[in-house]
Amino acid sequence: MEMMLATFSALFSVVNPFGAMPVFLTLTQDDTPSNRNQQALRACIYMALILAVFFLAGQYVLNFFGIRLHDIRIAGGLMIMKAGFELLSSKAHRGKKVSKGVLREGMQKEDISFAPLAMPMLSGPGAIAVSIGFYSDALQLTDLGLVVTAIIAVAVVAYVILIFSHQLLQFMGKAGLSALSRIMGFLVLSIGVNFIVTGIQGLFFV
Repeated sequence: MEMMLATFSALFSVVNPFGAMPVFLTLTQDDTPSNRNQQALRACIYMALILAVFFLAGQYVLNFFGIRLHDIRIAGGLMIMKAGFELLSSKAHRGKKVSKGVLREGMQKEDISFAPLAMPMLSGPGAIAVSIGFYSDALQLTDLGLVVTAIIAVAVVAYVILIFSHQLLQFMGKAGLSALSRIMGFLVLSIGVNFIVTGIQGLFFV
């Protein structure tokens, strides 16, 4: 259970569906509520599949390219720390950073569930790095199941947040969303530091 809670808290902080709410509402502003909910559902399913696949198969991909797990933890930790600093300093009500080209392309697409919503907004490089970083040869089959269950739980919570994003934005306002962004940024920053420390310990002290 501790494995599941640790995975859920780390992934949820990095996925940060609250940061995706403004862009999600912008890209689905002309959709019906039913279609908007379907987009959110498909995006969260894609997100869960992407993170689960990288968690279960990421080690084999790293081995193919000759990359050690400790290397990806350090690189992922640096990337996660960068995202944490951005959350701490950015204006959260603008949502996650998406290039104007991607936003313009999303406005023209009927289905935004996979791109850009599932990837890279929800299951971006930071979330993928966290997923791969949780893998270890020492994990039992039960532990693998708990991590996958935590990934599914993150997807379920993200779906609920997205379908109620309009109400949440009205309730929280720009100030509330900005404060929440800074809290999430601090958590993400801490996760990045943990990944770097774990990677360094694996490289030099094991």
